[in-house]
Amino acid sequence: MDSKNSFDEKTIIDNNLSNRYIDLDPNGYFIIKVDLEINHIILEHFLNNINDDGYALDPETNEPIKCDSQNKRVSNEVFKGISAKQLGIMITEERNDLITRFDHALYLGRELQKAEECLYKRLPYIQD
Repeated sequence: MDSKNSFDEKTIIDNNLSNRYIDLDPNGYFIIKVDLEINHIILEHFLNNINDDGYALDPETNEPIKCDSQNKRVSNEVFKGISAKQLGIMITEERNDLITRFDHALYLGRELQKAEECLYKRLPYIQD
């Protein structure tokens, strides 16, 4: 199999896996940003509740959190670093109470690695 077909197959598999149902982490979620002005990856942690249908709820209003909401939430904690490894250690060893699910930890590792690559290549980063 040539590399183009391998990449096409990987893309199909990854897209299917991205569209599956996942249980949310009851300890919250992270928003990852790349700040090219200060050359840091910024990792913001937000608290949430989860209802019986699996939707994240704002702990203050108990309303579902919308991805496109104009209502900006305040993060619970902010981490800044220059590498995926540095941030990964911060949230798994220094603050190991923020992640309760292995799939959440794996996802964050992938996204932090992607953010690090964008930081050092000076590219825009979009969280998956």
